[in-house]
Amino acid sequence: MIHSLRAFRYRSYRLFFFGQSLAVLGNWVQLLAMSWLVYRLTGSAWLLGVTGFASQAAILILAPFGGLWADRVDRRRLLLLTQVAAMVPGFVLAALAYAEMVAVWHVVVMAGVFGVIMAIDVPVRQSFLPEMVTSRQDLPSAIAFNAIMQNGGRMIGPTLAGVMIAGFGEAPCFLLNGVSKVAAVATLAMIVVAPAERPAAASSLWREFREGLAYTWRSVPLRLLLPVVALVSFMASPYQTLMPIFAKDIFAGGADTLGFLIGAAGLGGVTGMLLLASRADVRGLLPWLAAAAGTAGTTLMLFSYSTSYALSLALIAATGLCTLVVSMGVNTIVQTIVENRMRGRVLGLFAVAFLGMFPLGSLAAGAAASWIGAQHTLAAGGACCVLCALWLWRRLDELRDHIRPIYRRLGIIRG
Repeated sequence: MIHSLRAFRYRSYRLFFFGQSLAVLGNWVQLLAMSWLVYRLTGSAWLLGVTGFASQAAILILAPFGGLWADRVDRRRLLLLTQVAAMVPGFVLAALAYAEMVAVWHVVVMAGVFGVIMAIDVPVRQSFLPEMVTSRQDLPSAIAFNAIMQNGGRMIGPTLAGVMIAGFGEAPCFLLNGVSKVAAVATLAMIVVAPAERPAAASSLWREFREGLAYTWRSVPLRLLLPVVALVSFMASPYQTLMPIFAKDIFAGGADTLGFLIGAAGLGGVTGMLLLASRADVRGLLPWLAAAAGTAGTTLMLFSYSTSYALSLALIAATGLCTLVVSMGVNTIVQTIVENRMRGRVLGLFAVAFLGMFPLGSLAAGAAASWIGAQHTLAAGGACCVLCALWLWRRLDELRDHIRPIYRRLGIIRG
C-alpha cells in the first residue's frame, strides 16, 4: 500500500488535499441541507429533481470552457477565484435561514449559482494535478486520493448535516460550507508550482473547443469510455436526489436517516478509491470498469426494493463503490493517455460526462418518480447500467488494442 501514498511526497499536493477536503466536506453538508429543506417544505419529488438539476446543470455548458480556460491561464489563480466565489451561496442561504425567510426558490437559485462555480472549478482542479504531482507514475495516486477526498466528504458530510439539522436546523449547515472555503483559499495561497507552459492564445475559444472535440473523437479509448461514464452517471447517480424519499417514506426516518444513507454511499466510494489507489499502475484497469458498472446496476436494483434499513445501507455502499470505480477508473486512464496541451479540454468533457449527466439524470428521475415511483425509477436505472457493462465487456479487446501502444510510448509497458 505504500505506493498508493506517492502523491503525498509533494508538498503542494499535501496542502491542496487538506484544504480541498474541508471544502468538499462543506459542499456535501450544504447539498444535503438543501435537499432536506426542499423536501421538508414541499414533499415534492419533482422539486427535488429540479434542485439537483440546478446544482449542476451549468456543468453541461460551462465545463468544457472551464477546461479551455485551464489550458490558457494560471490554474492556481483561477482556483482561488472559484473558491472565493463558492463562499457566496453558503453565506446567503445561512443568512436567509437564520432570518427565517428562506423559500424554495432561494435554494434553487443558490444551487444554480453554486453549479456555475463548480462547472469552472472541476476541470481546472483536475487539470491542476499534474502541476503539483509531476511524475506520471505518481498521478494515479493523486487521482485516487482526489476521489477519496470527494467520497470522504460524501461519507462524513451528510452524516454531520443530518445531526446538525436534527439539533439546530439547516442554517448552520449553510454557514459551515461558507466557512470551509476559507481553508481552501488559505491552502491554495500557500501552494508553489513551477510555471506551466501555456499555448499561445491566438485562436478563438470556439476553435480550441472544436479542436478538443476532434481530439477526443479521434481517440478510440476516449470515444468509448466517456459515454460509459455518462450513462452510468445519468442512470445511477440520481439515487442521491431521490434519497430523501427513501429516508422519509420507505424507512420512516428523518434527516439523520438521510445522512446515514448518503454517508454509506460515501463510505463505499472511499473504499473503491482505496482499491484504485492500491494498484501499482494503470495497467489492467479496463476489466475493473466493466465489472464495476455491472455490479453498480445490480446493487442499485436490489436497493430499490429493499425494505431492510441495514441491507439498504450495505447495498447503497456497494453502489457508491462501483460507480466511483467506473468514473475514477476512466479518469485515471484519461489523465494517463491524454496529451498535456489537450488536458484541460478533455477533462472538461470528462466533467460533462461525469458531473454534467447528474443534473439531467436528477431531472429525469424526479419526473419519473412522480409518475412511476422512486423505487421503479432507480431499478430501471440499475438495469441500464447492467446493459452498459455487458456492452463494455464486448469492447475490451478493441480498447486494449488502442491503449497498449500509448502505454508503450509512455514507458508504462515495456517491450
